[in-house]
Formats: sequence, structure tokens, C-alpha cells
Amino acid sequence: MRALISVSDKTGIVEFAQGLAALGWEIVSTGGTFKQLQDAGIKAVEISEVTKFPEMFDGRVKTLNPYIHGGILHKRDNPLHVKTAKEHSIVGIDLVCVNLYPFKETIAKTDDFDTIIENIDIGGPAMVRSAAKNFQDVLIVTDVNDYDKVLDALKNKKDSIEFRRDLMIKAFEHTGAYDAMIANYMNKRFNNGFGQKQFIVGSKAFDTRYGENPHQKGALYEFDYFFSNNFKALKGEASFNNMTDIHGAVKIAAAFGKAPAVSIIKHANPCGFAIKDNLLESYTEALKCDPISAFGGVVAINGKLDKALAEKINEIFIEVIIAANVDEDALAVFEKKKRIKIFTQESPYLILSNDPFDFKHVDGGFVFQESDKVGENEVKNAKQVSFRQASQKELNDLEIAYKVASLTKSNCVVYVKDSAMVGIGMGMTSRVDAAKCALLKAKDMGLDVKGCAMASEAFFPFRDSVDAAAAAGVSAIIQPGGSIRDEEVIGAANEHNIALYFTGVRHFLH
Repeated sequence: MRALISVSDKTGIVEFAQGLAALGWEIVSTGGTFKQLQDAGIKAVEISEVTKFPEMFDGRVKTLNPYIHGGILHKRDNPLHVKTAKEHSIVGIDLVCVNLYPFKETIAKTDDFDTIIENIDIGGPAMVRSAAKNFQDVLIVTDVNDYDKVLDALKNKKDSIEFRRDLMIKAFEHTGAYDAMIANYMNKRFNNGFGQKQFIVGSKAFDTRYGENPHQKGALYEFDYFFSNNFKALKGEASFNNMTDIHGAVKIAAAFGKAPAVSIIKHANPCGFAIKDNLLESYTEALKCDPISAFGGVVAINGKLDKALAEKINEIFIEVIIAANVDEDALAVFEKKKRIKIFTQESPYLILSNDPFDFKHVDGGFVFQESDKVGENEVKNAKQVSFRQASQKELNDLEIAYKVASLTKSNCVVYVKDSAMVGIGMGMTSRVDAAKCALLKAKDMGLDVKGCAMASEAFFPFRDSVDAAAAAGVSAIIQPGGSIRDEEVIGAANEHNIALYFTGVRHFLH
């Protein structure tokens, strides 16, 4: 039996080759892999001895040869294939172990196009695809994590057709993702990221119990192993709906850097948010906004979940907690609660992946865009358009209200007082309805909005929202501006002695 080994990522390759050699396999290898195996005392045949040709054109051509691809591709149960191989002295290659040139690592460290081009693998994908096509006769190994599994299968004769088929699927995923990465990079470099094709590639992190509903299958796929590296289940299993809610909760709680922020989410919408002196106070104030909706919701904690905070959260039913980190005493508080789920990122503060792109399914395809975010100085640089200037306290509340509004489904209006959200209206067809709905909810909760700050993620088309805010006692408003009736809106703010700021940036979230 003959194995061909040619890898860029050489993690574990010596041990894998030693294992194959111990099982009696002959090893053929290339370039740096051959040298590493040779230095480790492993007997190997250099690729040029098989191809009868030296490596050419600075290594661009070394495995593109009938002695290689014929050895991989001929069908062992086809007499004509076997005869042809024998006539041309082609020896079968029964295992191919290949991973590809480090294109991703290359584009991360250089912008030199010639270097990038040279790190596009040609022979590697060709060998992987050949071996995968002939998987019934050839084992194709592309994942360093599969080395031990493959050796065990060979040693114990467990390399069944199902086993080989699984390796085949993984191999085509490997080359598919590799080509997609190259195409996306070229489109980003030459077409502003919007080429004729758009490839979205994720790796499965885990299956969810089901999708949004029990009759739907579901799974979480990740970019760059973000969840594998930054998401750990301490209690319970994350569902599809949990993950979408966690997404909304973490984006809001992490939007304020190292501040002790707590956000509460229900059905992907915020129903509570606060930044106080500590996380316990933040949660307590956040809960006041809408404790009814918070029941069965998701809490995101931008810091440590400790025992005191855990005991406070445990007073009502919260389904999911996602915290930057969790101590053992806090975990013990929920030991007898079977339904609660607790996850952590095991970091000092909540982490965002800051994906550069965003997309959404529509019937028949998807829409794709650059990701939206509130600029670092967007609120700080907002233009004062009213006579009255906001106080520092009002400016702080305006920033919180504006960021929450920008991360919430449009149309959205947010009210914040003393660094805590006291009202929110979201997903409404009318902005004035969103403003009024938030005020009605605040009244139902017994919350005093007098002196609060108000934010909208898009402009007010009419002055009616400002008039309604004034009647409720709002003292400061921030919005993008840009309406043909901006002057009417500004005039209304001045009539009511409200501080009004325009950011000039809209943040629709549909």
C-alpha cells in the first residue's frame, strides 16, 4: 500500500507517517514534507522518483503528472483500468494526505499580490479532488484532527465505505472552502467585495436541538472558529432561537467597551438595558424596564456573573444567561434549575467577532451588505441643531439610547434615563407609533420618563414625535436627521426647550 503525503500544515504529520510506516505503508512525499519526514528518520520516496520529472517552475508543477493522478484515480475493480495502469507502470496510491497552501495566512500578513498568487495551491486541490472522486479505493485525509482516527481504522480494519465517504465529503468541503476564500478575496480586492458570485462559508460548531420550530432541523455554523474559541456551555444546550437571541443581547451589551452593561432580550428585541456602577445594579435597573417581557428571556452580562448577581437573576425565570465569565459560586445558585441555560465566553468582557459583512435570506436568494455599526465617535461628533445644549448626563444617556436603537429592529425609538432604558418601541410601521408605544409601556411599568433622553435610528419625518416626547417630559433627543421637514423638527425641539442632535448616519435594521 502506498500513501502520498504533501502538507502545508505539518502539525502531527511525523507521528501520522510513523503510524503508516509501522503498518507497512510505503510513503511518497514532496518538498518540505519529504525533508521533515526524512529528518525524523522516516523512510520516504521523493515525488520526483515517481513522476520521473523534477519539480518545475519554482514548484508550480510537481504533482500534476499521470504517475500521480493515474495512481490515485484508476479504479481497482475495473480490469481495463488495472491493465492500463500496469502497461504504463503506474503504481496505485491508496491514501492521499494533503492540506493546502496557507492562502488565508498569506493575505493576513501581506498585500503583495505576487506573493499572494504564489500561495494559491494548484496541485494540492487536484490531488484532493482526485482522491475524493475515487474514495472507494483511496483514503483522502485533509484534516490533521483525523490522523489518529485514520490510523485506528487502518489498524483495526474499520475503513468501511461509510468511513471513506465521510472523508470524501470533508475533502470536497476543504477544496470548496479554499476556492471560495480565493474568489472572495479577489472580489474584495478588485470588485469592492461585490463580484458576480458571493460565497458564504461556515464550519459547523454544533447542531441545535431543532430550528425555530420542532419540525425544522437546525445547526450553528461559525466563521473562523469564533464560537469554538469563544463560546462555552456551562449548563444546558443552546437552541436555534437561543443563539439568535444571544446574538442580539451580546451585540448590545458589548457595544459599550468595558462598561458594566447588562442587556435583556426577548424574541431578539431588547426589553431591558442599563449601565450602572456595577453589574448587579445594572441588571436590577435593566429589569425595571419590562420585567414581564424579561420572563423567559436572555440576559447578557458584560463581565463576571458572581453569586450576588446570580441570586438576583434567580428571582424570576430567565431562560438563558450569557456572561463574559462565570464563577463557581454563581453556577451553584442555578444547580437545581433544570431549564436555565448558562454560557460564557471565558474572557474579561463580552467579545464580538465584528464580521465585515452581513446577509439575509430572501425567497430565491439572499441580500448581502457590509456590516453596519455605530462609529466610535458618531455620537460624540453629533451636531447640536437646537438652541439648548445637552448636559453631560444627557449626552451619556443619548449615547446609550442611540446605540440600543441602532441595534434594534426598525422603526425604533428608545428612552433612557440615568443610564438605564425606561422605554422602547421597536419593529413598528410608524415611528410616531414606536415613540408612543414605548411611552405607554413605561407608564404601565410605573417608570418616570421625565428628564430622559430619546433616540431614533432614523430621522423623524414629522414634528409629531418631538411633540409627543415633550409631552412626556423628554429633555434631549438624538437622531440622524435628513428629513425634508428637519427644520420643523428642529423648531419643535426649540419650542419645547429640548436639546436636539443630528448624527447624519442612519441605522435601519430590517
